[in-house]
Amino acid sequence: MTPAQCRAARGLLDWSQADLAQSANVGLSTLKNFEGGRSAPMANNLAAMRSALEAGGVTFLADGETVDGGPGVRLRKGE
Repeated sequence: MTPAQCRAARGLLDWSQADLAQSANVGLSTLKNFEGGRSAPMANNLAAMRSALEAGGVTFLADGETVDGGPGVRLRKGE
């Protein structure tokens, strides 16, 4: 998950940074630093953030799965 994917996924779910941090049980500063491109979180924190977003209804798209070929996000059907 890239910082841009994280921000976009939160936008799709209408979650604040605090909402995601709480859902993923990570520090708010960890999330802010990741989304701001200032630091990469530890692998377990990154996995927790991604899992929380996926549980909320987001699907992550890898390179080549989007129209322009870059990574992306979308809401699952019915979400």
